Amino acid sequence: MLRECLVSLLFPRRCPVCSRIVLPEGALICPDCVPKLHFIRQPSCKKCGAELISDRAEYCPDCQRRQRSFESGVALIRYDTVAQKSMAAVKYKNRREYLDFYAEAIARRYGYFFKHRKDAVLVPVPVHPARLRSRGFNQAGELAVRLGQLTGLLVNERLLVRTRKTAPQKELGPDERLRNLRHAFAVAAEFRWEPAPGKPDSRNLPGRAAGTAPELPQTVILIDDIYTTGSTIEACTRVLKAAGVRQVYFVSICIGGGL
Repeated sequence: MLRECLVSLLFPRRCPVCSRIVLPEGALICPDCVPKLHFIRQPSCKKCGAELISDRAEYCPDCQRRQRSFESGVALIRYDTVAQKSMAAVKYKNRREYLDFYAEAIARRYGYFFKHRKDAVLVPVPVHPARLRSRGFNQAGELAVRLGQLTGLLVNERLLVRTRKTAPQKELGPDERLRNLRHAFAVAAEFRWEPAPGKPDSRNLPGRAAGTAPELPQTVILIDDIYTTGSTIEACTRVLKAAGVRQVYFVSICIGGGL
């Protein structure tokens, strides 16, 4: 308790929106800054969770045009200029404390989503090892750990790995983004299992021999900070399902597109 008090005195919590010291003490965000965030409202896309204008539409334009391999997903806020600034501070200014607010808000708003998937495993979208070394952390991994603590779901940060450092996605279209991410992700070697020739594939079946690869989860919830075109989530989903995962969902802080 004393250590926490000293830390708060030396490093007071800052607001994820205005970056000033949060008041009142103990809060995760300035009360006046909450309305500056555009929380996703209903109706929303049944596939990616993006906000829709018409309550007659079931899917956003992106999900109408493109086949998605993942089941569905949810996001907390729209990726507008306020959100962009906040996410940039997390990644490039080491403001990991901002994720405390976002994780709590996601868990509170989408408690039903996690409750209905109580056997799911939270898997953060990985970053390339070179980027992890330069940044010092993976923001998706930090978010996943916090969500795991709040929801009680297991977190597996080793299941997915980034195998290729890709070109920046910002200037690429949706199809180009997906091509850019081809072969960029893989299931970690420790979770891969190859059946012997002529033997049935017994992945995820009870009674597997000792010493074989760890059991793959049946359901995965991918965790990421930003969902734009869905290319990253799609690429991860394809890899997971090819390895034997049956259902893949996603949760992100921000989402673009929709309407």
